[in-house]
Amino acid sequence: MKAPVEHFTRAASKQFGGRGICVTAVAPGPMDTSFFCGQESPDAVAYHKSAAALGGLTDIKDIAPLIEFLVTEGWWITGQTIFANGGYTTR
Repeated sequence: MKAPVEHFTRAASKQFGGRGICVTAVAPGPMDTSFFCGQESPDAVAYHKSAAALGGLTDIKDIAPLIEFLVTEGWWITGQTIFANGGYTTR
């Protein structure tokens, strides 16, 4: 996730919070898609698959429930960047 996106998320949450609008960024890391793998060399794909602490690239099936949560019960979460990437990046 790039820093400008994180800063925009925080600023937008402050700007729109008074209107009842929540702004949250989701940073899934490298996704297991044909777009990603088609753009990378075999060595790079192998690295990304091994870099996640839980093993493998992020799958959309792992991200969809998080998004569903954010738009339902997690509607009150705002100004945050959620790194849902299986440990690919640690903070």
